[in-house]
Amino acid sequence: MPEAPYLPKRQPLVVEGRAAPPGGPAYAELHCYTNFSFLEGASHADELVAAAAELGYRALAVTDRNTLAGVVRAHVAAKEAGLKLLVGAEITPVDAPPVVLWAADRAGYGRLSRLITVGRRRAAKGACELTLADVAEHAAGLVAGVLPYAGVAGDAAQRSPQGQRTGGSLRSSPATLSQGASLDSGTAASLRVFEGGDANGAAHPPPLAPPRRGEGDNHDGCAIELAETQRALAAYREAFPGRCYLLGELHYGVDDADKLQRLAALSRQARVPLVAAGDVHYHAAARMPLQQVLTAIRHGTTVAGLGARLMANAERHLRTLEQIETVFAAAPAAIARTMEIADRCQFSLDQLRYEYPEELAPPGETPMQYLARLAWEGARRRYGAVLPDKVRDSLAHELALIEELRYEAFFLTVYDVVRFARSREILCQGRGSAANSAVCFCLGITEVDPVRHDLLFERFVSRERHEAPDIDVDFEHERREEVLQYVYQRYGRERAGLAATVITYRARSAIRDVGKALGLSLDRVDALAKNFDARSERTLGDERCVQSGVDPQSRTGRQLVALVNELIGFPRHLSQHVGGMVITQGPLCELVPIENASMDGRTVIQWDKDDLEDLGMLKVDCLALGMLTAIRRAFGLIRRATGRQYALANVPHEDPSVYGMIQRADTIGVFQIESRAQMSMLPRLKPRCFYDLVVEVAIVRPGPIQGNMVHPYLRRRRGLEPVSYPSEEVRQVLCRTLGVPLFQEQAMQLAMVAAGFTADEADQLRRAMGAWRKTGVIDKFRVKLLAGMRAKGYPEEFALRLFEQIRGFGEYGFPESHAASFAKLVYVSAYLKHYYPAAFAAALVNSQPMGFYAPGQLVRDAREHGVEVRGVDVNASDWDCSLEVERGERSEVGDQKAATVGRGMGAELRATAGLPSSANPASGAHCWTSQQWHKQSSQQGHTAGWLGTSEASPQDAATGGSAALRPQAPAAPVPEPGGPSPQGGATGGSAALRPQPLVALRLGLRMLRGLAEDAGRRIEQERIARGPFRSIGDFTTRTGLGQAVVKLLADADAFASLAVDRRAALWQALAQPRTAESLPLFDDLPADDELAPPLPELSPQQQVFADYLTAGLTLREHPLAFYREELTALGVKPTAALATHEHGRPVKVAGLVLMRQRPGTAKGITFMTLEDETGVANIVVHPGVWKRFELPARRAKALVVRGRLERKDRVIHVVVNRIDDMEVELADLRHKSRDFH
Repeated sequence: MPEAPYLPKRQPLVVEGRAAPPGGPAYAELHCYTNFSFLEGASHADELVAAAAELGYRALAVTDRNTLAGVVRAHVAAKEAGLKLLVGAEITPVDAPPVVLWAADRAGYGRLSRLITVGRRRAAKGACELTLADVAEHAAGLVAGVLPYAGVAGDAAQRSPQGQRTGGSLRSSPATLSQGASLDSGTAASLRVFEGGDANGAAHPPPLAPPRRGEGDNHDGCAIELAETQRALAAYREAFPGRCYLLGELHYGVDDADKLQRLAALSRQARVPLVAAGDVHYHAAARMPLQQVLTAIRHGTTVAGLGARLMANAERHLRTLEQIETVFAAAPAAIARTMEIADRCQFSLDQLRYEYPEELAPPGETPMQYLARLAWEGARRRYGAVLPDKVRDSLAHELALIEELRYEAFFLTVYDVVRFARSREILCQGRGSAANSAVCFCLGITEVDPVRHDLLFERFVSRERHEAPDIDVDFEHERREEVLQYVYQRYGRERAGLAATVITYRARSAIRDVGKALGLSLDRVDALAKNFDARSERTLGDERCVQSGVDPQSRTGRQLVALVNELIGFPRHLSQHVGGMVITQGPLCELVPIENASMDGRTVIQWDKDDLEDLGMLKVDCLALGMLTAIRRAFGLIRRATGRQYALANVPHEDPSVYGMIQRADTIGVFQIESRAQMSMLPRLKPRCFYDLVVEVAIVRPGPIQGNMVHPYLRRRRGLEPVSYPSEEVRQVLCRTLGVPLFQEQAMQLAMVAAGFTADEADQLRRAMGAWRKTGVIDKFRVKLLAGMRAKGYPEEFALRLFEQIRGFGEYGFPESHAASFAKLVYVSAYLKHYYPAAFAAALVNSQPMGFYAPGQLVRDAREHGVEVRGVDVNASDWDCSLEVERGERSEVGDQKAATVGRGMGAELRATAGLPSSANPASGAHCWTSQQWHKQSSQQGHTAGWLGTSEASPQDAATGGSAALRPQAPAAPVPEPGGPSPQGGATGGSAALRPQPLVALRLGLRMLRGLAEDAGRRIEQERIARGPFRSIGDFTTRTGLGQAVVKLLADADAFASLAVDRRAALWQALAQPRTAESLPLFDDLPADDELAPPLPELSPQQQVFADYLTAGLTLREHPLAFYREELTALGVKPTAALATHEHGRPVKVAGLVLMRQRPGTAKGITFMTLEDETGVANIVVHPGVWKRFELPARRAKALVVRGRLERKDRVIHVVVNRIDDMEVELADLRHKSRDFH
């Protein structure tokens, strides 16, 4: 399971003390790195700000190298601490010493940001290339502090072969390096960590190591560096007249006095004032070991191997004012000048003013006039020429508020992006709080009618909120890049960029990096990382170390545990946000630096979404959603096969048979309701209408679960508990959810009507609910909520219960608008699955990776719904999975005879077509249909479903739903954005279907592991152009593919249509040329089959294992079918037999592990799904059982479990008490589960 790149949102800063010690000097630290100087700074910005405030500093400068990525966090913390923050950065020109630049004013900040952008855009990701000339060009409004080369200040131990500083901030000059100056030799002191602690368990800092004299002295090199520094200082002084300083940094070295004399002399000679600084890398000396580890990671070596690249002691921390006064006792003016610089720098990030682009309005109209015109025109398309009064009032209210708050340009930008996507037939839909807006609905941004569903606009935009609206738009994940590139093209690279995502250390990555830095063997580090259970553990403990052969009480073991837990949560590097685009009226690069992304054609700003939110900046979220890709693909297959044109807006709604399928939890592949938790809820909630889907999407979330809202709602829905309201105003808020608050909007409304909150206070409550990772945030509202409800006469019991429910939203709950947007896709995907299972299954597999299930489970589910699935074959398969007309016929699409399209509708149309099922000669043994267990259980009145086994419904009489219930969809063109929602299409059995050709789902070449898409496309195109392949030699000659590709296809049995089995095909493949060149010289050689000796065929079990190896699934027997006799002898039941097993009785089952899941609300319980040849079983593993059998439970591909069967609401589980693996029997099976946490 991958570790998510999550950086926790910061907690409000609490500073213990502020007053400077008596007699201490006024001091501002001017040179300080946060951990956004990646793999170098060893403290969070919060920690540095808090320490500086407690030490009595007057100001603190954050000066990360070539970046402003950490400055917003420092800004927010400094405001909370009441400490002045200087915004700056250390810049490293390639032809001059480093220089620390501080922004004196807003213009200077803009130039600093632009300067960093220039360097970052010029270099590869993660690098920065600047010259002294670049710095001089951007000098206005900036104050400069020059860092002399290492040898000048006597810090030769800080030089590196590349001239970059290593442990400290000094570096060698290019001229010195070109002269071949030798590096300092000697071995640095080994890591000194945690040999003792105070009474509170805090680690003592490592002992200070004196610098070594005489190591690596190079007088010629020092002289060269002195000359280079003097020349650079003259250039810097000219670029920053009256604003240039020389930074002097002393760290209790034995030669500090000599160093200070040299710096003072250089200052006088260059006529540049000397100023004190600390080269701060961490807030406290105890972080030195972590900084050493970060340095080792950065250099790709161990701490012991760093040698002279290590800092000499632990003095790069924020020191007391007395220590600073002592160190610079001979230069008090250098200390005083820190305040001189602090006074000169009056810039604050609060001065940034974000302006949105306004050029989208046509000539003669203001942006507001244009927005209003579009909104009213869209309303008439949505509702007709005569608008209902409620719609008219809502639109007028929203437009007035948008104009008042000046958000019209933002709405126009989102409309423009959506309009572009629709013009390219890219499926998209707005979601989140934007679905509360009638304006967004009328503009075609969202597809949920907020007037019809009574959604609260103030949840989206409110004058009391003082917060920018947030519009999230989902696009097809395969085509979202087209949308992003359109934004770049429309506004230019200087005005648009993706927000960043901060990739942080999680436990496993921290274990690996720290273990390597400490010199642990790679196999031991890897074993420890793999043993770590990210689903239940957040920190490294002693027990995990013992399991992996690391003694946690040894010196190295103590170091490892302490350092790993310190490193967790540290930023590792910047990546790209999933789609948040920041667009500005003026140059974006003067607001925040822009850098190259790892992906070609993308640029990223250095701030993430939390930074943007803290500064009140708008972003357009162009998000990627795999289900939209799948729906668009399914729409395309249906259109080409039947002529029916579906769009999100015209799928017939409220179809009873679709809801019947949903109520049975027959929802594999259906958006949002395919997880174990959702499928367990469906038979209990029994959705019957669209709003029930909204509730279904929202109720299986940590918020409602933790707030104890689920069971009361279900009991009331079933009539088992009365629905009552303490007042009419509460009834108006909660009537649709039977008196139980399920949505954030309801919590806001209740706070206002029942507790007397103002709209602004209610919005603060919403924000607290939104900060669901920050536990305890909502508790601060408790007193006010309870007091307000008491004052209004509500009973204490009701007030306490309501608060607990609201507090549950602190564990993540959905806004109603967000749930409504998702419910739309739930219904559309369920409709497609019910009426067009072949097209839907093909679309899902072609859209991978996405969703909850692997392709193997999606294919199996399709077959269980009567879809004939045919295997991969070079003479039948395209790159994508496709729909195939019986007898292999193909139809044209547009002007191309593409084999991937125009195939008919699949096995779901057999009853209507009146055609018998017949095997495709090319598919050989691949044409399997339902297994015998399913047939038998169906005859007994049950159908084996994904949740084990449940009772059959009348709608199950025909596979995939009765043909009489299938609608005739409207053959209308795709509507314009914001167009009407046609009621066309039958929702029952009134429409007669015209006969359709019998079709099957043909697996595509994309299913084969290791086959590149360009190779698959070449096979497809060659076959379309020149007809079927006649032999393997013919295939190789015509495609030009080499032996490795041909062997892969042979292993996959993809030459079955050539009447050659796997082994014979493999023999012939090995006789083909190794290169991708055809060899016409040998055209007259005997045919392939004449070259191949007679070989025994693979056994059925070997065939199945080969299928899994090459495609990850099989259309033959299930792997466990070969062990059924042995399993039966052990008392192991097939999963289909669980349907008749008695509740509460012991049972044994076995199967492949399809998935493991441990939701955060499950109190440590792990859910697993096992699959055998008859179906699947739901497995529940409590924490104690998991701990006893952790190794097989977490790693085995197949398990035998023993436990007790539980049956509730037609859902069957096995609560296990023993777990054994089947690794010996299935050692050669290539199968991997999908695990979630």
